[in-house]
Amino acid sequence: MGAMKEAELYAPVKAYLTRQGFDVKGEVGAADVVGVRGDDMVVVELKLGFSLALFHQGIERLAVTDDVYVAVPAGGKTKALRNNVKMARRLGLGVLTVRLRDGFVEALADPGPYAARKVKKKKKAMLRAFDRLEGDPNEGGATRHGIVTGYRQDALKCARFLAVHGPSKGAKVAEWAEVPSATRIMADDHYGWFTRVERGVYGLTEAGQAGLAHWGDV
Repeated sequence: MGAMKEAELYAPVKAYLTRQGFDVKGEVGAADVVGVRGDDMVVVELKLGFSLALFHQGIERLAVTDDVYVAVPAGGKTKALRNNVKMARRLGLGVLTVRLRDGFVEALADPGPYAARKVKKKKKAMLRAFDRLEGDPNEGGATRHGIVTGYRQDALKCARFLAVHGPSKGAKVAEWAEVPSATRIMADDHYGWFTRVERGVYGLTEAGQAGLAHWGDV
């Protein structure tokens, strides 16, 4: 099989628009596809995949008409496709996918104004992460260790306490190190820093000691 060409998208897109009553022509001015139906005009830019250049082209065509689509072959990674459709909606662009084996065209988004739906749960989670993070350890980007999270800071507090006081009850670490979730952090042990000495009592592993040395500047 030869390499796919953008021209293969043209016939299915033309047929799709023709069924909606548009008179369709290709390569009109700078546009790949133009459809006219009375006073209505639709423009479609064809590409073999999403790219910044495709979005730039779509934005340029919005100076001609509000009805602008970008069209790409169907398939690909679902998450990437969802993100690209979301981007197109934000820009006021529609999205068409073309299934090349049978010419089926699907509109995943139509052109027009778009306002992102606010998700209260996500906002609350971000505010919790903001409040949990002490200071601004990621100022200017990631540290030499990577991104410092509030969870990492809390784990370091627990590790420092155990390094000084030795194996201790989770409740004591939570109170003295001021980490309410200390017991859960030490029990989950995501970093391999903690070990359960006995029920409710945790100690520091060699990996935990190394972690303290590595993250000592955080």
